[in-house]
Amino acid sequence: MEEFHKIKRLPPYVFEQVNRLKAKARADGADIIDLGMGNPDLPTPQHIVDKLTEVVQDPRTHRYSASKGIQGLRKAQAAYYGRRFGVKLDPDTQVIATLGSKEGFANMAQAISAPGDVILSPNPSYPIHTFGFLMAGASIRNIPAEPGPDFFHALERAVIHSVPKPIAIILCYPANPTACCADLEFYKDVVAFARKHEIFILSDLAYSEIYFGETPPPSVLQVPGAMEVTAEFTSLSKTFSMPGWRMGFAVGNDRLISALARVKSYLDYGAFTPIQVAATAALNGSEDCIKETRGVYKRRRDVVVDSFTRAGWTIPAPEASMFCWAPIPEKFRSLGSLEYSKLLLERADVAVAPGIGFGEHGDEYVRIGLVENEQRLRQAARNIRRFLETADQKLHNVIPLETSG
Repeated sequence: MEEFHKIKRLPPYVFEQVNRLKAKARADGADIIDLGMGNPDLPTPQHIVDKLTEVVQDPRTHRYSASKGIQGLRKAQAAYYGRRFGVKLDPDTQVIATLGSKEGFANMAQAISAPGDVILSPNPSYPIHTFGFLMAGASIRNIPAEPGPDFFHALERAVIHSVPKPIAIILCYPANPTACCADLEFYKDVVAFARKHEIFILSDLAYSEIYFGETPPPSVLQVPGAMEVTAEFTSLSKTFSMPGWRMGFAVGNDRLISALARVKSYLDYGAFTPIQVAATAALNGSEDCIKETRGVYKRRRDVVVDSFTRAGWTIPAPEASMFCWAPIPEKFRSLGSLEYSKLLLERADVAVAPGIGFGEHGDEYVRIGLVENEQRLRQAARNIRRFLETADQKLHNVIPLETSG
């Protein structure tokens, strides 16, 4: 039977192959150190949990909620943008709550894309940046993931050679998976380009609070004129260790936010009201918990960079995010990221995310999530050291790995 049209546009989910092997290894008794999924292991701060448990006792909060988010939550997000970025937002027209930034991106794609529209998306990048638009019928033209001259050369070529002209540029800094960061000067140039060519900017700022230097990552909305062309997506998943709560936001240009609100009004009634009230408490509360979370990820980053490098696998230190974007060691590079990820799982009991899952230009890398405690990260390094020390022998004896998805 022929596959459904939209399903045919989606390639096999490469992470699923690693997940299957991981599940089998665990079923066989292996102690797998899972650094593959960006799934925060830190507990949600207690004052946020307390607010949820308090509000959920009121049966009135069990009714349908507001698709665009309750007013107090939208005001709290606008206040956060004012404090953090100096950006003024109208909570009624320029802020909408989403079920995580992933849902926001997917529904924005549905709201603004027509079949055949061209979207400029980084490669490698978080999968929803590409596949949300593919599912909406748009076409993707890849641009570099790193900010710099090549990025702007790619934008110029895209405008000249794309038919029809691109409708949107996707940005993601600090980047998932590469951990690249962008500064305000870069954003100024992107905004100038977008305004000149009447192209929207869709910015993913999910990792804005997970940074390790002195300077916090900026928002593109800090650039004068950016509000005319930009929607930006944020999430509480990483900032407040609330991944399962599914709470995020889109903010910015009122036309884009209105289009997203229109689509969402047909699809959902918003997050459970007690979750929205707890999210409001998170945004309005002390930032001490954010600083503590940032410190935990910084210490974990330092452990990975130091212990993995001493084990024989050099890991560049990311400036931000909860990931290390690690080049595959030279002797394994020809295998590609999926086969190397399988080797690490089978020979070192360490799960990572294959870079090919983020786009073809990620195939010489794997993504390492900082989602285990420091002791487990050091154990992963010891396992990898043993694997690398006997790699030549094991590669000679390796059984061909299944690659069908």
